[in-house]
Amino acid sequence: KTTLLNNLLKSSEHKMKFAVIENEFGEVGVDERILNFQQEGEEIIEVMNGCICCTVRGDLSKTLKKIYKKIEKFDGVLIETTGLADPAPVAQTFFVDEDIQKMYNLDGIITVVDAKHILPHLQEKKPEGVENEAAEQLAFADRVLLNKIDLVKDEKELAKVEKAIKAINGTAPIFRCKHSEVHPKHLINIGSFDLKRTLENDPEFLDVDGEHLHDNSVSSVSCKFEGELNVNKLQTWIGQLIQTMSNDLFRYKGVLAVKGKKEKFVFQGVHMLFSGGFDQYDQVWKQGEKRECRFVFIGRDLPKQKLIDGFMACKAKDKLRFKVGDAVLANVGKWTEGKIIRVWDDGNPYRIELKDGEKTNVWGPVDEDAFVRAPSS
Repeated sequence: KTTLLNNLLKSSEHKMKFAVIENEFGEVGVDERILNFQQEGEEIIEVMNGCICCTVRGDLSKTLKKIYKKIEKFDGVLIETTGLADPAPVAQTFFVDEDIQKMYNLDGIITVVDAKHILPHLQEKKPEGVENEAAEQLAFADRVLLNKIDLVKDEKELAKVEKAIKAINGTAPIFRCKHSEVHPKHLINIGSFDLKRTLENDPEFLDVDGEHLHDNSVSSVSCKFEGELNVNKLQTWIGQLIQTMSNDLFRYKGVLAVKGKKEKFVFQGVHMLFSGGFDQYDQVWKQGEKRECRFVFIGRDLPKQKLIDGFMACKAKDKLRFKVGDAVLANVGKWTEGKIIRVWDDGNPYRIELKDGEKTNVWGPVDEDAFVRAPSS
């Protein structure tokens, strides 16, 4: 990782200036002494003892705030975590702290893999409750650098390593390299947490083959179908997943066609932090473009069929029970008479005008009796 940092800092390709946050276990730092700076004062190093993802996570926020004024004219901050770090809390720092959100955008997570030694680490059986850091770091990666390929002479062995990586994370591009030498354009300013940009640059980014290693608890689950879904059902389902599975959901993202909306619904999440919507990304389905829904979940011990079934259950019905002009009862805290005045309005199956003396309009979010039902005979 330190070699990669040196390569980025020495490169003349990107014409960018960086601050570096260096993190190690132990009281005495080593990596910061290895880093080779071309121009004194060009970069700033903040060395933090301990693990960036846990014991000094608060210090990460403090450090980012402390150096902001010094580096606000810089192009970015490179954070090197210890090899034992869980990337999730590091990523979450950029979402949960409002001040940090205003100061910084998380660009992407890069994982460097030792091609010669990674397989034993991925296959290692950990005691119950102990995480496999190697698998989790791969699961969170936006880019994977398959390094030291010169030490693996057999192409079949390299292919086996790549297959193992893709089984954990099928969406991250893999770059084979020696001495962590990869062109900066593949690693910097990649906008991996900017889904609008991800869609523009790589509209197929959710096309994963769903390949799995059955002896590995960390894997990816993907699903897609041609058609549209009910966004209200989706949000309820995602909410349930976050409440029951957030510790095991490392990364998840999707691009969806919502019935009654011309805009694409784009979402992503890290553990229990979910963001998504229409207005934020302003992506629309073009005329003639196939409307479809895709998602990918990356995590630990994922119940593949349960996730696929839950996603498919959000699919919009081809035929609604009521049509425009039908009298119905709407559940607005109490059952209230009304009539259907529009179907598939702004992503909702029904727009209902209540008989409340004020002609109040409400939505029927799901075409089920719990929300909208026929009047009692």
